[in-house]
Amino acid sequence: MIHQSPLPPVEIPDQHLVDYMLAFADELGDKPALVDGPSGRTITYAGLKQAVQALAGGLVARGFAPGDTLAVLSPNIPEYAVVFHGVAYAGGVVTTINPMYTEREIHHQLVDAGARLLVTVAPFLEVARAAAEGTGVEEIFVIGDTEGATPFSALMGTPLAESVLVDLDATVVLPYSSGTTGVNKGVMLTHRNLVANVAQTLGAAEMREDETLIAVLPFFHIYGMQVLMNCGLRAGATVVTMPRFDLEQFLQIHQDYGVTRSFVAPPIVVALAKHPLVDSYDMSKLEQVFSGAAPLSAELAIETGKRLGCEVVQGYGMTELSPVSHLTPVGRFKPGSVGVTAPNTEMRIVDPLTGDDVDVNADGEIWVRGPQVMKGYLNNEAATAATITDDGWLRTGDIGHIDDEDHLFVVDRLKELIKYKGFQVPPAELEALLLTHPAVVDAAVVGLPDEEAGEIPAAYVVLRPGSGATAEEIMAFVAGEVSHYKQIRHLEFIDAVPKSASGKILRRELKAKAVG
Repeated sequence: MIHQSPLPPVEIPDQHLVDYMLAFADELGDKPALVDGPSGRTITYAGLKQAVQALAGGLVARGFAPGDTLAVLSPNIPEYAVVFHGVAYAGGVVTTINPMYTEREIHHQLVDAGARLLVTVAPFLEVARAAAEGTGVEEIFVIGDTEGATPFSALMGTPLAESVLVDLDATVVLPYSSGTTGVNKGVMLTHRNLVANVAQTLGAAEMREDETLIAVLPFFHIYGMQVLMNCGLRAGATVVTMPRFDLEQFLQIHQDYGVTRSFVAPPIVVALAKHPLVDSYDMSKLEQVFSGAAPLSAELAIETGKRLGCEVVQGYGMTELSPVSHLTPVGRFKPGSVGVTAPNTEMRIVDPLTGDDVDVNADGEIWVRGPQVMKGYLNNEAATAATITDDGWLRTGDIGHIDDEDHLFVVDRLKELIKYKGFQVPPAELEALLLTHPAVVDAAVVGLPDEEAGEIPAAYVVLRPGSGATAEEIMAFVAGEVSHYKQIRHLEFIDAVPKSASGKILRRELKAKAVG
């Protein structure tokens, strides 16, 4: 059974991403488009358009051609949007890198994405230089004044009056996702994908020009990139950025800037519900808290909504869906639901064993089809074919059901990814790393429930006979090799890792034993 969106369809223009995003920049003029929350530094809509065109002009002048890739390694700052849209305006591809990545992880993405140029900020320059060794990166540019580094301003040139002509099905951004398997892959999202999903999201979310949004969720992540940066700019709203989450500063920005809509992940909702500091700030302008990136319990949403006096709603999606496939329109909140199917989108709930559609209120794998479905994984036809069917359905790897009122409830995951504070942690990567430790014979990694983080990575390790290694020692070893959110938070020694006859780790057995 194919479930159509209950929302009216929206018009999706055949337009270059930046032409669509900045269509109202001239008339908005001096209105603040992006504001750096901690400092107040502001880029107006007119200034944003001018900077985007100047960056594009500079890139074209130095031979940056359609299809070339620029990597950006930066926290949320107003200039992020200049880099993102300047590259797109020049016909290029932006690959967005997680600033918490280690040198090894950054190096892998730079090589895999084929990045020619890299833009970063001063605090990340050292790791960026080290990671770029042995890659195709020709030059590194730093936003701001940094001694001994080429400034980002050196990339600016004569403004391009028009965007570089490219096929709308050409890749424009290349974020990295583990998808339904344990290996990070470049997700090819096109101009058409991003334009479609911004139009779909705005059509349901009813975001207004007079709104102020807070952008603490990272722009390198598809949620922050599309739902905050791009939807906010297309709507003509003001987007206030935060380079990192600090609860006191987060609340202060809400009060100082009169934030109307707050896009967050569940750990921030926990703080809004329970931390005493919240009562010290004026949050009266807040109309909605929108949670995504990981599941949010119905109870927590209700508790937070009562405290703040606004709706606390959820949405659902994934990088491969640009990212939104489901969201909660204003006034349609249902506790525990991730909302209804986005406009111009179809959904099926499929029995993962038989491949047959299941009835309403019955659980199955969520399949999605629509203009937001990715082009595919970079240089990985096998993974693309395993994720997208011949007739365009994307297998999400998540289990859920749809009710009689068209609301989707996500209950479990077929895929084995761990979601730690909204970040994807591939168990296979950590297992491979654990096996490089001389004291480890075998290992399995699973996600265990955690109220604050959603899930924590937990390792079950078989030690080499006679080894005196401690759990703390092995956890410290892993911590030295991966980003903080991938670190093992719990480790137990076991006699043998449970596996199927084919050798597949039976993670469900380990999780069931751990949670009783």
